[in-house]
Amino acid sequence: VQLQASGGGLVQAGGSLRLSCSASERTFSSYAVGWFRQAPGKEREFVATINWSGGRTYYADSVKGRFTISRDNVKNTVYLQMNSLKPEDTAIYYCAVAWRGRNSGSYSRSDYDYWGQGTQVTVSS
Repeated sequence: VQLQASGGGLVQAGGSLRLSCSASERTFSSYAVGWFRQAPGKEREFVATINWSGGRTYYADSVKGRFTISRDNVKNTVYLQMNSLKPEDTAIYYCAVAWRGRNSGSYSRSDYDYWGQGTQVTVSS
């Protein structure tokens, strides 16, 4: 599965961005999808996940209440709506798909099979 992440950019603190993760393969709709992020000098960390149907979602505590993950399986796209952005949200954001966690979503990097190239999000103070 080839994933394409997009939608990153530069935004002021308090602003919003919407990231997209798309794939051309129809099998994309059978996978759980996760968003992870990696800031300079830090390890890649979990942000949000959604199961294959979109009925189950899970968020890192640091983004809960500010970010919303959703998916449109007709368009083969998963979205991450990011509101009330903070400078500490600055990172490269990656999307990935997981077959093992397809029914519940997964926060574990080891469950993810394919990764996109990442999109940069920069939040200025």
